[in-house]
Amino acid sequence: MTSVTSSRPPRTGMFDKDHPRYKWVALSNTTLGMLMATVNSSIVLISLPAIFKGIKLNPLDAGNTSYLLWMLMGFMLVTAVLVIGFGRLGDMVGRVRIYNLGFVVFTIAAIALCLDPFTAGPGALYLIVWRVVQGVGAAMLFANSTAILTDAFPAHRRGMALGINQIAAIAGSFIGLILGGLLAVIDWRAVFIVSVPIGIIGTIWSYKSLHEVGTRNPGSLDLPGNASFLLGLTSLLTGITYGIQPYGGQPTGWTNPWVLGAIVGGLALLGVFVAIELRSAAPMFQLRLFKIRAFAMANLAGLLAAIGRGGLQFMLIIWLQGIWLPLHGYSYEDTPLWAGIYMLPITVGFLISGPISGILSDRWGARGLATWGLLLTAATFVALLLIPVNFPYLAFAVITFLNGIGSGMFSSPNRATIMNSVPANQRGSASGMAGTVLNAGSSLSIGIFFSLMIAGLAGSLPKTLTDGLTAHGVPTAAATQIGNLPPVGSLFAAFLGYNPIATLLGPSGVLASLPKADAAALTGTTFFPNLISNPFHDGLVIVFLAAAVMSVIGAVASFFGGKKFMNADDLPAQAQDEVPAGAALDAAASGQVMDAAEGSDERLSGDREPAIGQRAR
Repeated sequence: MTSVTSSRPPRTGMFDKDHPRYKWVALSNTTLGMLMATVNSSIVLISLPAIFKGIKLNPLDAGNTSYLLWMLMGFMLVTAVLVIGFGRLGDMVGRVRIYNLGFVVFTIAAIALCLDPFTAGPGALYLIVWRVVQGVGAAMLFANSTAILTDAFPAHRRGMALGINQIAAIAGSFIGLILGGLLAVIDWRAVFIVSVPIGIIGTIWSYKSLHEVGTRNPGSLDLPGNASFLLGLTSLLTGITYGIQPYGGQPTGWTNPWVLGAIVGGLALLGVFVAIELRSAAPMFQLRLFKIRAFAMANLAGLLAAIGRGGLQFMLIIWLQGIWLPLHGYSYEDTPLWAGIYMLPITVGFLISGPISGILSDRWGARGLATWGLLLTAATFVALLLIPVNFPYLAFAVITFLNGIGSGMFSSPNRATIMNSVPANQRGSASGMAGTVLNAGSSLSIGIFFSLMIAGLAGSLPKTLTDGLTAHGVPTAAATQIGNLPPVGSLFAAFLGYNPIATLLGPSGVLASLPKADAAALTGTTFFPNLISNPFHDGLVIVFLAAAVMSVIGAVASFFGGKKFMNADDLPAQAQDEVPAGAALDAAASGQVMDAAEGSDERLSGDREPAIGQRAR
């Protein structure tokens, strides 16, 4: 009797790396990680009033401004500066290993944040330190999630997969605003508790399900490069952040020698980083990747889009919490909740367009979607200037919904372009660079757009504030003194959804000496929002025009990045045979990028652009 040997391959479990559905397991886990990380990058923004109230700290006191800045910046800054290093480390020792460790670090920090035993300044310092630790975990997740996906998915499906992952990353920043508003009403600790069960589940799941399937790039860790990059970017971002604080009678600190020194020193250290990387045998980041037009242009566009998106978030929070909601009868205690709810259209628009654009970019390429997406975003920035500060909500909802549509159209194709354009053994570094661009853009937006807003307020707020106070009986000398205070205090008050008048007038005893009707009007919900409305619009003009210009430049960069890019590692064998031997830039490098012909057939077009790669086989 003849035995029959089955040619059917052995069955594998869904969590095995050889299972045909393993890529979907990788997508679901990495999407959860990105969502958790980016939710926590923004969840604190809108819940800061509840957090400071919970730890019994007045953020508007002059000595507490640094606590406010570092509660905003600590997480984003450490994430931005560490992402590239963790991406390179993932290339060396395994992307999944670093990613899984990121879940562990992030979850431990989330638990610690819920257990803050201190109040006032020590309580704020405790939260800042653990937010920094949480940012380290987020950097590990950011640096390796897209590289894990690029390893797991074939080239013709990556746009969809990376699109979903990128949607989670950016949508998380919007969802964090909504979630922070909801949880802040319950308890300030709930803002941090929400990450604990998600982190525990994600940690167990990632260790159980993810496998190393990518190409490693072993070598030694570039310590001089890491040190110069970390110190340089930290110095640069810190200097820009502190530029929003007043100095020497000026409304901002851009003339402060420490601020200028931090920025110049940071740029100098980044220059040293470039020199080190170009000479290093095992660089932290392969700077020659920027010779790939698609990679360079996509990162430039991504940086500008991230700055604009971060600026939009801050401005909308100020607009809603500090002005629009109080004018419509909402108490300051409830403004975080309702600000999150009224910002839903931008999140919905993004969630609709993001997945669709990722799928379409697989078929038609990224250029058209990314370009038109940023142009639509630029148009919405201009449209926001055309509605009054006390706007009809329908107009606001439509504009912000379209902004979300434009942002989603851009984001998925942009990330797919970055990851498709690099060699397989450089995906961790490329993913780290893309994460750095995203987080650095968010960090830069604080310094850039707050400074632009303060510049807009400085022209009209002093007289408006002085006249408003004297109209309610405040002595001219006291009103003039308050009116000439740096506008950053009023801006922070609006950002936090506070009426600062009681804080400004209380210590002098002026408020107690006023008639009860005037005192009630000054400390009510409508005086400060009405007072700041016109100066705020002056600032909005500067801020949103700058954001629109950045979006247009990003659209131009996306257009000139090329049509549809694919690394030679991902090309079919027949197409690889057609690659000319002279196309490599570096005989020691390991991949090649081609601008594929339009359509789904991946044939090489005549418009070939060489990039880092091994010589054609």
